Amino acid sequence: MKLSRLALAVAMLPGAVLADGDDLYQLPDTVVTSGRQTEALSQATAATTVFERNDIERLQARSVGELLQRVPGVTVSRTGGAGSLTSVFLRGTSSAQTLVLVDGQRIASASSGTTSLEFLDPDQIERIEVVRGARSALYGSDAIGGIIQIFTRQGDARGLKPYARFGVGSNSSYERNLGLSGGDAQTRFNLGAALDETAGIDATRDNYGANDDHDAYRNRSLSFSLSHRFGDALKAGITALDQRGQVETDNQYAPTQPSVAFQLSSFSGYLENQLSDAWNSRLELGHSEDKRDTRDDLGMDMPSQFATYRDSASWVNSLALSDTQKVLAGADWYEDRLHGSTDFTHDSRWNQALFAQHRYNGEHFSTELGMRHDKNQQFGSENTWNGALTLALDERNDLVLSYSEGFRAPTFNDLYYPDYCYGGACYAGANPNLKPERSKSYEVQWRSQYSDSGSLQMSLYRTDLEDAIVLDQNYIPQNIQTARINGFEAALRQELFGWQGNLAIGLLDPRDRDSGHTLQRRAKRTFNLDLDHAFGPYSFGMNWRLASARYDDAANTMKMGGYGLLGLRGQWRLSEELALELKLDNLLDKDYSEATYGTPNGRFGYNTEGRTALFAATWTPKL
Repeated sequence: MKLSRLALAVAMLPGAVLADGDDLYQLPDTVVTSGRQTEALSQATAATTVFERNDIERLQARSVGELLQRVPGVTVSRTGGAGSLTSVFLRGTSSAQTLVLVDGQRIASASSGTTSLEFLDPDQIERIEVVRGARSALYGSDAIGGIIQIFTRQGDARGLKPYARFGVGSNSSYERNLGLSGGDAQTRFNLGAALDETAGIDATRDNYGANDDHDAYRNRSLSFSLSHRFGDALKAGITALDQRGQVETDNQYAPTQPSVAFQLSSFSGYLENQLSDAWNSRLELGHSEDKRDTRDDLGMDMPSQFATYRDSASWVNSLALSDTQKVLAGADWYEDRLHGSTDFTHDSRWNQALFAQHRYNGEHFSTELGMRHDKNQQFGSENTWNGALTLALDERNDLVLSYSEGFRAPTFNDLYYPDYCYGGACYAGANPNLKPERSKSYEVQWRSQYSDSGSLQMSLYRTDLEDAIVLDQNYIPQNIQTARINGFEAALRQELFGWQGNLAIGLLDPRDRDSGHTLQRRAKRTFNLDLDHAFGPYSFGMNWRLASARYDDAANTMKMGGYGLLGLRGQWRLSEELALELKLDNLLDKDYSEATYGTPNGRFGYNTEGRTALFAATWTPKL
């Protein structure tokens, strides 16, 4: 069995590491996030999409949202141009129901529950893994729709490698990126810094109360990674990612000029030891920060500040019981602290968890069974389960049947936002009695490596949501929504006549079970096609993306039209050290919106960027 043997070989490596950044990137078709340990992609029971560093460079991606739009079953919604609020709806779940990690660290805001994906710079990213489907049995809260894990850039063992990139494009956009990576058999490192600036576009379409100038964006980013082996068994490492800058926004209700100063940071360190041939143990400590300082450049609005500080610790153990059986077991702890201009009734809480998962890998079938127990300072305890059965139909085809549970803890806004007073009366701003949102998912996957140059993955799934948190008629959060999401996904990779094709299709039916309405901002049909071809020193690529119509409100009265976008990209490698790139997005200058906003004059769609061009030069001198 070709697929099963590869999976078994990787899964049973005596030295298999848990999120080992250095070694992972040297192994083909391996993933970390699905099973919280290094394993073959064909072995992962959850449907997983991977973007490696060479994919990011080939696609010339300038934002994380741009990459995620290529994942089956994902809808991305933005409220303007570069740096604007970016929401990701994975398998029809809300943006807050997807767990986002950077090098294993949670980076979501504790107040809103959402993640500032718009501020993450692809120049600092080595790899992105997108796991589709609930994984709370391994990761706890927020992993209802799935997990997006981002790994910062890594060094390798082939000596020093400096790199530099400079780009200039539409809307007075400038991109600058410098870095140095390298290492040897024992020590590896990477240090990178980037500065991105753009004059942007005007996010709003009307003139009521909104300044009509373009909304500029500036982002300074820094990443660092270092790892060292102290012999054959012991290894340690640290990683750091820091993004900070400023983005201008519009206020559609008042003649102000608001802007947001932001900082998004993640730091982690680990110590890993191969205690025996069968036992690998990893201890990891981390810290993350999400800060937003909103101010009015005209001094008319009161400033608003929200800052999340999160400390975490994880202990993960991998035990090989035999050639066919393996156990993953560990413990997690994290604490959220919230500071800012709003006086929440509580500004901190902790979460403790124990988890275990058993894997059996046989020649004809494999099984997975996992369980996690979370204890939270606010809502008490939560148990989640997952199970999967993989059937090897033949040497090129596998069938995976799985069940998984998920939950999401209420945010600080939901639970602890202070009461507000208006017109002599005071009203509740939060509900401290909220329970976690819960989900149950059922899935059938078919995976086929039908030829040496082609593969196909298809998934049919159903997710049932209970106790979803929405605002009632008095704008108080309540556990009152139930929803069901039916979906189909397909991902095809094929090389033909020198062309590399990647096709992703998503069909979705996300509905509120009480009203029967479609959940807002979810496109029912998405399609993405990438084609690439290299001609000696030249390479050419195109992207065609389609998204169907969607509603921007729960009552399904505000409909946004579907759209199709065409993009082209090319590269000319003048030498081994110098390459020139040109990228054209929205080639046909399509006018479309992915979100709407309201004013006393009505409701309007946010502007998105029209036809844009970016020219860049990349220099990788050899030392």
